[in-house]
Amino acid sequence: MQLSPTHRASFSIGTEAAARRVVDVLTEVFFEGDAAVAAFERPDGQWDVTLHFAAAPDQAGLRELVANSAGNDVAARLAFDTVEAKDWVKASLEDLVPVPAGRFVVHGSHDRDRVAPNKLAIEIEAALAFGTGHHGTTRGCLLLLDHVLKHARPKRVLDLGTGTGVLGIAAAKALHLRVLASDIDPPSVRVAAENAALNETGQYVRVIRATGFAAPDFAKSGPFDLVLANILANPLRQLAGPMVRHLAPGARVILSGLLTHQAPAVIAAYRARGLVPLRHLRIEGWSSLLLRKVD
Repeated sequence: MQLSPTHRASFSIGTEAAARRVVDVLTEVFFEGDAAVAAFERPDGQWDVTLHFAAAPDQAGLRELVANSAGNDVAARLAFDTVEAKDWVKASLEDLVPVPAGRFVVHGSHDRDRVAPNKLAIEIEAALAFGTGHHGTTRGCLLLLDHVLKHARPKRVLDLGTGTGVLGIAAAKALHLRVLASDIDPPSVRVAAENAALNETGQYVRVIRATGFAAPDFAKSGPFDLVLANILANPLRQLAGPMVRHLAPGARVILSGLLTHQAPAVIAAYRARGLVPLRHLRIEGWSSLLLRKVD
């Protein structure tokens, strides 16, 4: 099949930390093959961030997104062009190696044979690193899930804001129990269900489209004794009240998607509603929290 030329957007930014932050934002926004995002350090210490698109991107929208996440000066350096035909999404996936997180290993199809037989393999074919286990928030959640499962056996599990479905799939593989997974984004709902089927957990993972805890499915499936929520700091704070109403006594809650400096405010929101922090993982500038409901 003849490939069309690829559309490219690129800009430079000052530090590795700044590059990571803007790449994290971009990989959250562009999903399911929309773009391949990469960052590389230059000899002068600056970082080049590049996005490859199959179709011409919305230049004004992308420039505004970069401005909001990295500042107007960086957005002003954003350049657009086209490059030779190449499957950049496939190429970017092939560069991703299997990621271990306790008993779990997240991998792409090209690494299916590289996973040790004593590990719980989770195959995710997302186009971007966010949601594949390579992002620090996903890995933090998996590590905390592994920790929880060494001390408890949850019976009602919720994966809130499931994305690619990786956390719900991990819980289902480890527990062989039904897991409710939800997301507000229709493409995420579809992809999570496809990934659950790919990982032979389709009979366990039920994926629904829902905003917050508004859907009746939450009351029917709860109260939950384990909630996994890899979202963002502000939504996590707003969901503290509704979430507590759907928790069983002694429930454990794993939260992520927040920068390390945002963790105290999130912890405070949940502590005010009777949840105490048990563990705090910091990976690549991101925090993942394990809390328990005190009754």
